[in-house]
Amino acid sequence: MSNTNQGQNTPRQTDRWLEPGATNALVIYILYLAGLVIGITGLVGIVLAYINRGKAGGFVESHYTFLIRTFWIGLLYALISMVLIFVAIGFLLMFAVAVWFIARCILGIQALQRGEPVKNPESWLLGQ
Repeated sequence: MSNTNQGQNTPRQTDRWLEPGATNALVIYILYLAGLVIGITGLVGIVLAYINRGKAGGFVESHYTFLIRTFWIGLLYALISMVLIFVAIGFLLMFAVAVWFIARCILGIQALQRGEPVKNPESWLLGQ
């Protein structure tokens, strides 16, 4: 076998963000935040969260649970807000949902950077 084939099985350094762990969870948080502007990146984030859930171990597992719940609860809150737009309070609620979503992502990123689990990953509020 020639030397050119030896490097084919080694993952590229840039592929590390796809592997379960803190870097991947951080990428998902960023995808979620970008999803507020771009939209589709939130869907990419939820797919990555489901693929990597149960594989990271340690404190990162709480972040995957938190990320998955953030997506689905945020979607539920957004749908309720959209229905209530017809009663005018929906605009205010949509703003509140965006603030809630951003706050959850920022608090999750901060905990991740400190190497800590999310204290209450199943919370409907901020996970604190």
